[in-house]
Amino acid sequence: MRITPSSCHPDNASGSVVDRRSYCVILPSYNSGPALARTVDAVSRLGVRVWVVLDGSTDGSAKAFGQHPASGVSVIVLEQNSGKGAAVLAGMQAAFDERFTHAVVMDADGQHDVGAVIPFIDKSIENPDALILGVPVFGADAPVERVKGRRIGNWFANLATLWLGINDSLFGFRVYPLAPSIGILNSIRSARRFDFDTELAVRLVWAGVRPINVQTRVFYPEVSAGGVSHFRYVRDNVLLVCTHARLQVGMICRLPHLVRWRMRWR
Repeated sequence: MRITPSSCHPDNASGSVVDRRSYCVILPSYNSGPALARTVDAVSRLGVRVWVVLDGSTDGSAKAFGQHPASGVSVIVLEQNSGKGAAVLAGMQAAFDERFTHAVVMDADGQHDVGAVIPFIDKSIENPDALILGVPVFGADAPVERVKGRRIGNWFANLATLWLGINDSLFGFRVYPLAPSIGILNSIRSARRFDFDTELAVRLVWAGVRPINVQTRVFYPEVSAGGVSHFRYVRDNVLLVCTHARLQVGMICRLPHLVRWRMRWR
């Protein structure tokens, strides 16, 4: 599926009035198994429009959701696995074309707290020009490497933005303003896989989108309950290292802008 750039709608402009009807939820999924159906059911009960993006899934979910979509749920099927960032972009573009202004992006495998969706939306309504970043509150079930390993990446993401407020660069539960997010993603070829969360957050801050951090619980379901991770330790850590190196170089020419944002936001 090819996503082409789209011009901003007038009612998506900065400063326009938004309410919950302007928000949707995007669930990128790659072989999420039975957890996907549970997550879609829970989110759809909130009365928010949902886009499920099946990113080359081979677990039968394309057939199941394509034939029997729930009310208020739209399904986008990508024939080949293209990565989380590509899947989210497909959902963002579809939502933007239907005049939604913001999207809650969350995992489809049950890791994120569905009960936090509406509070996150309300926080965004109070700050419609901001990027709402989830900050994970880990429980006892959290793998140690997940908790400690992200500290290095968070430090480099903050270095690339002069510590303007990205408290967690990897957590995927966020509310994105669609117009600037789509514009950034369509201007670069990266941020299509596990580099998505880090790079888009940094580039939005570079563009003057203020980050606001909100704590939320994170769960790690057992494999028997549908818990699944497609993160590959060597491959994806190499990708993140390259991403951070590129962002450090890009930060240098943006220093005047970052200083200005820092003075304005602090």
